[in-house]
Order: sequence, then structure tokens, then C-alpha cells
Amino acid sequence: MNNNDIFKKLRVALQLRDDQIVEILELVDFRMSKGEIGNLFRNADHPDFMECGDQVLRNFLNGLVIHLRGTKENPKNAMDVIRQNQEVVKKNVAEKSKAAFKPDTEYKPKPKTDANKTRGKAERSGAKPFNPKDKKSAQKIQVVEKVQYKNGKNKKS
Repeated sequence: MNNNDIFKKLRVALQLRDDQIVEILELVDFRMSKGEIGNLFRNADHPDFMECGDQVLRNFLNGLVIHLRGTKENPKNAMDVIRQNQEVVKKNVAEKSKAAFKPDTEYKPKPKTDANKTRGKAERSGAKPFNPKDKKSAQKIQVVEKVQYKNGKNKKS
């Protein structure tokens, strides 16, 4: 297990986004861009993959301690910070799912009448019932000519 795997597992377990990881690294005066952090989480065979060095992981862990516990002057409860992150994630997921499933128009079913309930669908629409024998067979159109291939050999008769 390498540093990238450890970093990925911590990110998933604590439900951290890239911008939160940038903020955590800045707590210990270590600056990385979101793009560089995204490269750490790529597959090893991706061309933009970047190996996570010991210095990056060490600074992230030190920043994570400050992020979760706070400082001596301003202590925090780690579980409160984790719950707060979980609430933000749930809120973002709920907003995305609502935005993704918004129909353009609302569905309003037509009221059914007693006359429509007793008749079948074919009778209501005025169409005759389906019968597969009524289908007219369409003529097959030959798209490609039949070609006789000789393959360069002369046949003896």
C-alpha cells in the first residue's frame, strides 16, 4: 500500500472534497492546487497520475489533526467536524439529485370516465384490433448484386 492509497482512503472515509483538502494543507502552510490534488487520486496508469510523496502525506496528516482537533488555543471536537462535513455532503447530493430530476412539465393524468373504463383501448381509439395476418409482406429489395468469384483460378470442366 502506497501513499496514494492511504490518501484516497482518508479522503473517502472523511468525505473530503478537493477544495477542503487544499484548505487543510494551507493550515500547515503547504500549498497545492486542486489540479495537483486531483492528479494524486488518478489511476496509476493515467498519463497525469502523480505519486504522492512522503512530504505531501505528512503535511496533510498534520493539517488534518489541526482541522479535526483544532489548536491548543481553540480546541474542537473531531466528531463535530466530521458530522458537519457529512451534512454538507448530504446537502450537496440532495441538491444535485433534485436538480437532475426536474421534469420540464408536470404530469397531469386525464380524468377517466365511466364509458372509457368499460371499453378496451382499441375500441376507445377507433382502431381495429391487431391481427398479425393482416400485415402485408413487403417485397425484398436486393441491395447487392450476386457476384461470382473465381479467386484467380480457372476451373476445368
